[in-house]
Amino acid sequence: MKRLLRTTAATAATLLLAAAVCAAPAGATTTGSAAAADPAAYANVLDLHGTPDTALPGDGTDSNPITVFADQGAWHAYALPAPGDSAMYGGFTGPLYIAHEYPWWLSKSFTRIQLSEHGQPLNLAQGGTPVFDSLPGRLEEHYDLGQGLRLTLELRFTSDRTALVQASLANQGTNSRTLDVGWSGDLLRPADEPMRSAPSLLATGSGVAVDFARVQQTYDFLSDGTERFEVTHDRPVNTTVSGDSYRTEAAAPVQLAPGARQNVDWTESYTFTLAERAREQAATRELLGRPGAVARAADAVDRRWRGYLAAATASVPADRRRLAVKAVETLTTNWRSPAGALRHDTVTPSISYKWFTGGSWAWDTWKQAVGTAVFDPGLAESQIRAMFDYQVQPGDPNYPHDAGMIPDCIFYTDPAHGGGNWNQRNSKPPLAAWSVWQVFQTTHDTAFLAELYPKLAAYQDWWTRDREHTGDGLAEYGATVDPGNATAEDIRQAAAWESGMDDAPRFDAASGTAPLENRDASGALVGYSLNQESVDLNSYLAADRHYLALIAAQLGRGGEAAHWQATSDALAAQVRERMYDPATGWFYDTALDTGARLVSRGRGAEGITPLWTGVASPAQAAAIRTALTDPAQFGTAMPFPSVAKSSPSFDATGYWRGAVWLDQAYFALTGLQRYGYATDARTLLDRLLATAQGLTGDQPIRENYDPLTGAGLNSSNFSWSAALLLPLLDHTGGPDTPGAP
Repeated sequence: MKRLLRTTAATAATLLLAAAVCAAPAGATTTGSAAAADPAAYANVLDLHGTPDTALPGDGTDSNPITVFADQGAWHAYALPAPGDSAMYGGFTGPLYIAHEYPWWLSKSFTRIQLSEHGQPLNLAQGGTPVFDSLPGRLEEHYDLGQGLRLTLELRFTSDRTALVQASLANQGTNSRTLDVGWSGDLLRPADEPMRSAPSLLATGSGVAVDFARVQQTYDFLSDGTERFEVTHDRPVNTTVSGDSYRTEAAAPVQLAPGARQNVDWTESYTFTLAERAREQAATRELLGRPGAVARAADAVDRRWRGYLAAATASVPADRRRLAVKAVETLTTNWRSPAGALRHDTVTPSISYKWFTGGSWAWDTWKQAVGTAVFDPGLAESQIRAMFDYQVQPGDPNYPHDAGMIPDCIFYTDPAHGGGNWNQRNSKPPLAAWSVWQVFQTTHDTAFLAELYPKLAAYQDWWTRDREHTGDGLAEYGATVDPGNATAEDIRQAAAWESGMDDAPRFDAASGTAPLENRDASGALVGYSLNQESVDLNSYLAADRHYLALIAAQLGRGGEAAHWQATSDALAAQVRERMYDPATGWFYDTALDTGARLVSRGRGAEGITPLWTGVASPAQAAAIRTALTDPAQFGTAMPFPSVAKSSPSFDATGYWRGAVWLDQAYFALTGLQRYGYATDARTLLDRLLATAQGLTGDQPIRENYDPLTGAGLNSSNFSWSAALLLPLLDHTGGPDTPGAP
């Protein structure tokens, strides 16, 4: 059965799911499936507790230490109060809002509910310590006020701009209760101008709002002057504002007879444009005003998440299902809906790191889509479309020689409107056809293949046209003709970025890496190549052509399929023959002028790629397997460092100079499996999961890890790590890997 969990952009209407989506995939065992889809089994897979001290989140490395929760592609997020922080009782931490591309805390806790009776405030913890839980798709807070009075707060996102908070008051005592209900909150202003003056607090007829003045600080804070965060209540209220604080009072008390329960509900919306604001205001009036609408909306969210859980855990051993759910929660919190220049729903690398919040990277997207397809194929398709929205077209005035290219990364703000993070100085490794084919294995959406096929073919043609300096059939990483590529060092840096392995030793200028000009037949400068042909790039290109062949065949284009497969086979043969060094048993980049293998630069993770793509011969694969299992090479305490431990360039905490990346671990493990080394793959996977800091606990999934200790490194809640854990945890073997050896 096709698991079509989501087909369009995230709105309250389109996310109402049929009950069928909660079914297990065809062929999957159903034993224990109901338990596997029970959200209660996955309470607190991530520690979401914390209270910010300043508006600017993060530490000295721009990383936010508080893990947050978001859903539906919303651009704001929440956490739970820190344990014992009684000043924050009655509300959720935050929100954290994204000022187009940068995360900021609006408040320590903007909407805190307070109850009083007979003019006396009630202590929310009178009956005991509150319990704060995160569950898949929602946050919960449970308060015992004593004398049988209970308060439960639940927060869910009901659209891509709105969170719904349900406050349930239950009288389990023997006396009737008459409760006055109020809310209060304070702004947490940025420390520096002009950001400090951006938010302004105002009372509305239905609650309270924060408007944002126009600020254009390219690398810190972006707003257009139309953004608003707005709290809307389900009943008549009166709000007063005093400086950076507000107080809202319900116009009438809540009457609770013994045994009675009553909900007090409100919504919290964060919108960018006046049109979005009007849409959400109308939607929240409908949600809060129509009988039963709140319960139906909450149920729709819960059903969608039960579907996610069933799909993500269907083929995962019971003792690893919490990790699978952690991966799903990581991806959904990093999900951003269309806004600004982003035209489709996408998944950003990490909401927890300043520079990874408001945009998407190409090769992140290709990998993230494979994992996302496990539980939400519609979102997987959408994020692929988000990147292809900005594929360079013929006749582009800024990039006339780059038709078919996919930019490195795209953001909320494009360069024409002052965006500083958008990057078209380079592309990223060509994994797009693999990604599209993997998503198709879940959706069987032939229309999606037909839509993407010509775009994928144009991307492949661009690599051949603009990144083959000598025309010998092997490609190089390089850079575009772009104002940012003004010097030789700029170009070398962009080319290293194009590989995705930004600071890998093989690209060190000190080792001889330098850029070369690429010119067309007329002599026009069309781009740049490095003076080395890269083994990973050419292995990816061979796999990309293989997947184009599969897609073409699926679409009934037999002649084109034969062409793509023939060129794939030819390129794979060149990689085997020219880039493998028998003496060291590893694959290397080669010098463009001499063809010599760059063995002196050491073994790097790029040499694993021929194993994953099926390019390596069986004998070559056996040699790679030896290095991957050798503790002195890649078989470290946490396996698969990005540079072999024996290399003189090895640095256990170096970004691409030793740290373990889970995408490279995925390539290594699935490569071992495809060549018949399944036992090795299982052993190394077990060790990786056991050693990586926090994977089996409630700590976030990290960008990369120390191979000697397993300590988490760099950003937390990292999307491609989460995405590729999902197929790795699948005991059936996960998605297909490229080609065939």
